Amino acid sequence: MHLCRIPRALRLASTRLTKPQLTPRRCISGKETAREYLDKAAAPFQVFDRNAKRMQRDRAASRVADSREVDYLRDEVAARVADRLLDIKRRYHTVVELGAGCGHLAKAVDDDMMDKLVMCEMSPHALNRDLDATYDVAVSRQVMNEEMPRFDDESLDAVVSSLSMHWINDLPGMLIQVRKALVPDGVFIGAMLGGDSLFELRSSLQLADVERDGGIAARVSPLTDTRDVGSLLNRAGLTLSTVDLDSIVVNYPSMLHLISDINAMGEGNAVVQRLPYIKRDTLLAASAIYKELYQNKDGTVPATFQVIYMIGWKPDPSQPKPLPRGSGEASLGDMFDTKSQKL
Repeated sequence: MHLCRIPRALRLASTRLTKPQLTPRRCISGKETAREYLDKAAAPFQVFDRNAKRMQRDRAASRVADSREVDYLRDEVAARVADRLLDIKRRYHTVVELGAGCGHLAKAVDDDMMDKLVMCEMSPHALNRDLDATYDVAVSRQVMNEEMPRFDDESLDAVVSSLSMHWINDLPGMLIQVRKALVPDGVFIGAMLGGDSLFELRSSLQLADVERDGGIAARVSPLTDTRDVGSLLNRAGLTLSTVDLDSIVVNYPSMLHLISDINAMGEGNAVVQRLPYIKRDTLLAASAIYKELYQNKDGTVPATFQVIYMIGWKPDPSQPKPLPRGSGEASLGDMFDTKSQKL
């Protein structure tokens, strides 16, 4: 057997040229690594528990009779969204609805507006509750998380959303995905609950919490302010944005009947930091406060649902644009027959 001795200089050079294989550093002390911290910081802030919301919608839709009795709010808002879609003098081949629920918009549209409606909903029970229903347009169903819509770029003519966006954590990200999926000059129409929704219930529960427990708990989820919606549309890259506000007031026999209907709609509290229960005496105190502050003359109590409607368009060269400043050829003073004064 012959042994070949490698000179020391060659051995050192080989050592310098060979790099060791580095393995990712794992945290064994229970603390997160820097990469895990950065990934968590880049993720959107989680206000709502989306898994809990899906379970609430599944449970509500599984009680078919009770669920259909509380369709009145979603049906009314869906009809108003359909009116806004009808105001656009176009006929669409396919319209995608995010957060379709049990098919409320499908009841309000007809074949003069579109050929097909694609209903996207994260709750399979809600999506298939009225599977045997017939509509004026062709309908297809797709289980999809509306917070992260997945469509091919520039593949959709129109996207609508009715009373689902108020449960989305990353609204700018969702609207950006919608804008990417729209064809140039495509339209997005949305409706969501505004910040003043259920202010009667919110204030009554807060007063009851202060009286019984000495603090305020997160009983009603936070909602978007009207002034922020236009900024959200612009941030997502949608132009020619339009935002308007509407209020729907529903009268109930008591606050307890209101809470029962909210749960039957699948619209219960889904805030991440929510309390899992409410004390009986706190609930009864809130009901008494609600009745004392807001009771109608006929003994019922009102509940206000503030609905924010928004319209945004994907940019296209054919869209109207404002003229350059100073390019006007007519004076407003001359138009109204008044003397114009130089400032």
